[in-house]
Order: sequence, then structure tokens, then C-alpha cells
Amino acid sequence: MNPVRLGGPRPVIGLLLFALLLAAGGGAHWLAPHDPITSDLRLRLQAPGGAHLLGTDWIGRDLLSRLLYGLRLTLVVGLVTVAAGAAVGVGLGLVAGYYGGPLETVIMRATDLLLAFPYFLLTVVLVAVLGPSLVNAMIAIAVWTVPQYIRLVRAVVLATKGREFVEAARALGCAERGILLRHVLPSCVPALTVQSAVFCAQNMLMGASLSFLGLGAQPPSPELGAMLGAGRAYLRAAPQVVAVPAAGIFLAVVAFNFVGDALRDRLDPTLSHGG
Repeated sequence: MNPVRLGGPRPVIGLLLFALLLAAGGGAHWLAPHDPITSDLRLRLQAPGGAHLLGTDWIGRDLLSRLLYGLRLTLVVGLVTVAAGAAVGVGLGLVAGYYGGPLETVIMRATDLLLAFPYFLLTVVLVAVLGPSLVNAMIAIAVWTVPQYIRLVRAVVLATKGREFVEAARALGCAERGILLRHVLPSCVPALTVQSAVFCAQNMLMGASLSFLGLGAQPPSPELGAMLGAGRAYLRAAPQVVAVPAAGIFLAVVAFNFVGDALRDRLDPTLSHGG
């Protein structure tokens, strides 16, 4: 066993952070001490403490409440965009890798075309065409995620379809579709599981970046990137209006990256069985 890769606190930290984020985001409705939208100008830019543990923003909204609801939106962006990208990309990757031929050529050239664009520029252009909103930002992020899954799944399928158990299933007369779904697809699951955690982290950061630029969630939505973008004007007067959403984004991305590392260490046989 490789103690350098499998040991250390990162997997435990990642899983604890992941559980904390799920609890905070999923339970925002019950955990938030105040309404995240309701403002009170008499309480604007209050320092952390008292009835507002993390302080208030420039129009008197409670930052802790907005953080909890913002974590929920951040998790939704990551999980939904990854699920949508996988739903399309896994199927296309399976078809391209297993059947090959002209269909593979068309799929992979389209994939190369999408990947030729800088991913941030691609999402910005798509949101600019569709219109600024959180839903449109998620669509754009999902579109970028699709070619990532296509390439990943195709590579695994190409390495798997010539293996002995696949040839044995074919020799026994199994239908090609059955071989693809029962023997080839399960071989993709470990790689898909690991990369999905990494893609979640990337997509959450991308969603926050688009909202920071005003292309994602729109006011008064308590989205972390939007909070960070609007709060930067008050950085000197009340640093908490920037520090709170920035910490939320940081912890969410770190949690998913650490979980991805833990899954890789667990599922990759080259890391689990020696060096």
C-alpha cells in the first residue's frame, strides 16, 4: 500500500466538509436565523456578533443566512451541471468508443471543437447568447461538461472493449447492446465517480465566477459569486461582506476536490495495491 497517497487527513477532511456542506445547504431553510432576502438599512454593514453572527451586508441582510442559502445554490450548480453533462456525455462516449467508424469521427470532432475554446470564454459566450440568469449559466456549464465526459468515457471504453471478459461475452452470443451496458459501462464507473467529484468542484467555481460577473444569479438571489461581486465595493468598510462568500466558495471547492482525491485513492487499483 502506498502510504503517501492513501494516508493523511485529506480524505477525512474532505468527507467532513462535504457532509457539513450538505447539511448546511440542505438545511438552510431551518438553520438560517433570518430571511436571506429581507433587508433593513438600520442594520447595514454591522460587524459580526450579536443577532447576526457573521454580520450584515450593505443593505442590512444577515450574512449567515445568505451564506447557508448560497451554499445550497452552489451545490445545486455543481451537482445539476455534472448530472446533465454526464447524461449526455457518457452515452456519446460509449457509442464513440465502442462502435467507432464515421459516428465516432463526428462525435470526436465535435468534442474537439468544443474543447478548442477556452472553457471560461465558451461559457461566457453561451450565457451572453441565452441571457444572464442562473439557469442559463447552468446550461452553459453543462454544455462545457459534456465533452469532458465524452473523452473520459471513450478512453475507458477503448481500453476495455478488447479485454477477455468482453470477448468471452461476445463469444457466448450476447447482444452488442447488452455487452456495452453490462460489461463495458461498469468498467467506466470508477473513473466516472472520481472525475465527477472534480467536475463538481470546477463547475461550482465556474458558476460563482459567472455570477461574480453578473452573468449568473441575479439580485437579490443569495448566490455566493453574486454576493462576492456586489460586496467588493465595501471591502474596506466591512470585510465580512467579501470574506463570508469567499470562504463558502473555497470550502465547497476544497471539499469536492478532497473527496475526489479520496475516491481516486480508493478506486484506483494502481494506488491501492502497491507501487
